[in-house]
Amino acid sequence: MTGNNKEKGSIMAKTNILLVEPVEGNARPIIRDLERDGYAVAYCQTGREALLQGLPEITLVSASLPDMCIRDFICSQQRQNKQGVTIAIVDQDQAMFAAEAMKVGATDYLLHPFESQQLLSLIRRVEALRKPVANIVAESWRSKQVLQLAHRAASTKASVLITGESGTGKEVLARYVHEQSSRAEQPFLAVNCAAIPETMLEAVLFGHVKGAFTGATHSQSGKFEEANHGTILLDEIGEMSPALQAKFLRVLQEREVERVGSHKAIKLDIRIIAATNKDLREEVKKGRFREDLYYRLDVLPLHWPPLRDRKEDILPISQFFITKYQEGTECQLSQDAMVALCQYHWPGNIRELENVIQRALVMRHGGMVTANDLMLPVDLITPISTPIEEESMGHVEVKKRAEYQYILEKLRQFDGNRTKTANALGVTTRALRYKLAAMREQGIDLQSALGSAA
Repeated sequence: MTGNNKEKGSIMAKTNILLVEPVEGNARPIIRDLERDGYAVAYCQTGREALLQGLPEITLVSASLPDMCIRDFICSQQRQNKQGVTIAIVDQDQAMFAAEAMKVGATDYLLHPFESQQLLSLIRRVEALRKPVANIVAESWRSKQVLQLAHRAASTKASVLITGESGTGKEVLARYVHEQSSRAEQPFLAVNCAAIPETMLEAVLFGHVKGAFTGATHSQSGKFEEANHGTILLDEIGEMSPALQAKFLRVLQEREVERVGSHKAIKLDIRIIAATNKDLREEVKKGRFREDLYYRLDVLPLHWPPLRDRKEDILPISQFFITKYQEGTECQLSQDAMVALCQYHWPGNIRELENVIQRALVMRHGGMVTANDLMLPVDLITPISTPIEEESMGHVEVKKRAEYQYILEKLRQFDGNRTKTANALGVTTRALRYKLAAMREQGIDLQSALGSAA
């Protein structure tokens, strides 16, 4: 089956879309809706046929493929089409497949049946993610999923809580939410709650009137007022004192602010984004953060994973910083430098990577940055499989590694229980034993990988 509106699709096509759906009756309305909206659509009924279709920009794939599981399909497609985006289509009773698909690289999923508008809205959000965004490099599927959620959050008025280790780029993500929202032309202000003395933070945020305290020789608007109609980022919100948390909670609830020393309420139309490197749930349990404030902020949570968990981003971000900071002669990363960057632990995340690249550009001799120029601590470099190494492996070897990793994940999920693991994998316990034996022969230490459960 192919689309019946080829002429329109070729003239008005916005994005190359591949639909993989074994049931022709399910495929027909999807193709109709996409082509009606100007998209060019290719159609396949099996996973293996779809993997021969070149490099589609967006792939819609059913979780009910007749010849392979959706996990294997996504893994295979991601390896041959790193720039493509995959959206899983799952039935209402297949929620577990949606989770598995997202885990291995799907950007999002649709629950079947779905309305035409849901499909088109999702496609447009994914298209927006494919457009270059200033200061954001997102090549890994984890990063793309975060941006997908951020794009959704941008279309609402709800508060956003961004979490992540120091240096992961929380302020950059906050700016992305602002720039993708209807407030993009309005102010964006960032306030680091940890960098301002507690005695001054209230006046900085709320403003003050003349004579409110010693040295207040004139009235001053606060950051909330200055960001009115726009967005304010409160970075390191976990450092805010309990007394100031109570006053901030009122701002969230009432959408109004009173300057220090005044009782006049000033109405606010403002988007509030908070960011922290702390676990606010733990802070609530320890009595250091108000529970009611936490739930007010945690309406749309976004978590930036550490750089070591999104390794596909390391080399593109490195190149971004090289382009940003190189002066005069252009330079490149050597092979050993790329391997070292991918194997390093990056405790300081993107902020540390930026500093390392700046230093390497100073230390280099000629047009190539070498591993020695990076000056990375040896004790934080761990030999791991990198994107460079995976490209040098054969297709069979890469697939085998992915399969072994999946088995380990299931074993951990069921605390090493072989019967439950075999059922989840859809194999017999005997077949699972053979797989585990093969893994041991490949040098995989199951005892270390799974702990006492193995």
